Amino acid sequence: MLVMHEQQCEACSPDSPQLTEAELKALRPEIPKWDVVEENGIKRLRRRFEFTDFAAGLEFVNNIGKLAEQENHHPRIVLEYSKVIVYWWTHAIKGLHKNDVIMASKTDIYYDAYIKRSPRGDNEDEVERASKQSFPASDSPSHG
Repeated sequence: MLVMHEQQCEACSPDSPQLTEAELKALRPEIPKWDVVEENGIKRLRRRFEFTDFAAGLEFVNNIGKLAEQENHHPRIVLEYSKVIVYWWTHAIKGLHKNDVIMASKTDIYYDAYIKRSPRGDNEDEVERASKQSFPASDSPSHG
């Protein structure tokens, strides 16, 4: 059996079946960093990705957009300064389909490749990250 990121999305229609709880549970090991969330009664996959700056997050978003166009399956993407939140679900069925797991897995593969090729990637020291969160550049502590 192919792993999820090696599969292609299939066309869905409003009568395509949503993943059952058992099917979703069986597929979860393929996407362990993704959360299953429910918004407006619709289950979605969600993951937050960390970056060193806005440009890196924007590059990631653009590449996920290209991937979405290739597969004809489109996510909701939220871009902030150093983070990107990606949501996958199937609009036609108002829930989760195997396509969403495929795309979440492909998103993970792209992110892992980005981190490996990035000179700094997302591997900054936890103390440095916590310091940036506590004292963003615009709110640096005063010394006086």
